[in-house]
Amino acid sequence: MRTKVNRVLLGLLGLALFVLGGGVLLGGLDLQRRWGFGMPGWWPFRGPDDVVLGTEGRLRWRDEGWWWPTVIAVLAVLLVLLMWWLLAQRRHRLGQVVVDGEDGAASSLDGRALEGVIREEAQALDGVSRAAVRLAGRRTAPAARVRLVLEPHADPERMLERLSRETLAHARESAGLDRLPSEVRLREARHRADRVA
Repeated sequence: MRTKVNRVLLGLLGLALFVLGGGVLLGGLDLQRRWGFGMPGWWPFRGPDDVVLGTEGRLRWRDEGWWWPTVIAVLAVLLVLLMWWLLAQRRHRLGQVVVDGEDGAASSLDGRALEGVIREEAQALDGVSRAAVRLAGRRTAPAARVRLVLEPHADPERMLERLSRETLAHARESAGLDRLPSEVRLREARHRADRVA
């Protein structure tokens, strides 16, 4: 859901900036006159001598005491919202995973250590060239994101089955987790074609 919202927002923002930049470019290069078309009456950039903020616009609110504090407050809120959005895009990486002990006491397991174990075991599978693992989610309900680079002879279906049945099952059992949802991405390793002389 978040990915779709981000794509829509980025698409709309990109479209708005494209239209604005294109309109300024059309006015700055005086392309309306050269190519013989007109811009809408409300468009402020009609020729090379037009400016973004004219003298009247700059001086209109000069004597109002509320104007500049309002402008600064709106820009500050916009900056905070954009920074929050930027930080929300980072994929959260788990530092620790909470493990329930047999005696009922909870202890924590280093998330990077668990990632390393899963990565090493996945890389040891026949046909896997490289593996990358990242734990996300909550400390009490982690989820694994696994990326495998497969050798040309590897069977992707068999790799997924072995990864699920062996590697991820071992990680789930060793960490004492009821479940470990996983997202696996497979990619084929690049290799040079064999040349026959």
